[in-house]
Amino acid sequence: MHISQRAKRMEPSATLVVTAKAKALKREGKPIISFGAGEPDFPSPSSALRYAEEAMEREQTHYTPAAGIPELKEAVCSYYKNHFGLTYESNQVLVGAGAKPLLYEALGCIVDPGDEVLVFTPAWVSYVEQIRLFEGKEVLIDTSSTGYVPNLDVVRQAITPRTRCMMLNTPNNPTGAIYDEKTLKGLAELAVEKNIVIIYDEIYERLVYGHARHHQILNLCPEAKDLTIIVNGVSKAFAMTGWRIGYALGPTEIIATMGSFQGHLTSNACSVAQWAAVGALREANNDVIAMHSQFSKRKDLAVSLLKDMPLITFQEPQGAFYVWINIEKTFGKKHGNTLITDDSSFCSALLDSKYVAGVPGTAFMVPGYMRISYSNSTEEITEGMGRLKEFLEEIK
Repeated sequence: MHISQRAKRMEPSATLVVTAKAKALKREGKPIISFGAGEPDFPSPSSALRYAEEAMEREQTHYTPAAGIPELKEAVCSYYKNHFGLTYESNQVLVGAGAKPLLYEALGCIVDPGDEVLVFTPAWVSYVEQIRLFEGKEVLIDTSSTGYVPNLDVVRQAITPRTRCMMLNTPNNPTGAIYDEKTLKGLAELAVEKNIVIIYDEIYERLVYGHARHHQILNLCPEAKDLTIIVNGVSKAFAMTGWRIGYALGPTEIIATMGSFQGHLTSNACSVAQWAAVGALREANNDVIAMHSQFSKRKDLAVSLLKDMPLITFQEPQGAFYVWINIEKTFGKKHGNTLITDDSSFCSALLDSKYVAGVPGTAFMVPGYMRISYSNSTEEITEGMGRLKEFLEEIK
């Protein structure tokens, strides 16, 4: 069978590959601890379950409007009004089957072949592949030397007449960094000056720790509203990954265009899951606060254990639920008979020998690192960190 060049160029999602391998080993009876996927281990909020059950009892199990049920769109508008003071109407909201397809639809509606998209690396694994699927060109701007926050002068130099969009993700996956007010305002002002669309991925906006604070870019630069597509969802903060509900907010025209795109791609998101999301947005704030408290403790635990390990360095995360670890000091050394040459061989050796799964930094466009998630239970974090330390101490 003929396979298109587009498909051949596409790389599989590294996080999903790692997670799948870890689950396969677990089915074989191996004592796997996976720090690969960013998936909370908490149950979904009781309000989400109740709204879903009530929807099924009402037999609301059929097609919905492709852009989402009115009740969920209204709940999203209320959430953004209450949390950020931003006013959106229902026709400026699109509900999708997770945040990922909404990012894809946004790019599909603004990127033509040859158009350039600014991506600040380390970056989530799917950004670049989605850009390439539309024959756009990713322009990678490495933030490793600036605390994982973009340098405005470097960004300005990277802009060309073909620059169509910039993708911003804060709190950031994989680094856990949070973009500060000055940087966000500067990026928004650049976008307005150069007429560049902002895709603002704030899926982790409720997961911020200590004295850090998440900033909504439109609170800092309201003039960018007509150029900004916000992408969010209930997966992370509400522990509803499997329900697959995300939402986008933006100017009426682009949201309508994305809705038409979605109508040909996925149609509506699951009807019952949409009602579950209504329940979460309306009534699960206390659940989010409780989960946040646990994530904060888990972050502190993971960081304290990592600080006691050889051959690695890392910047303490401020948000999300990941730690971005530099493992370059292990390269050229051996674990047993296995030579560690790069981040992929490091992660493979760690999984094969200690049954601990992490994601190599190459997947996030910055080699030499490993991302681990601390969305696991404290017991798993303690055990997994112990195995990682043992692994590092065995490297010679």
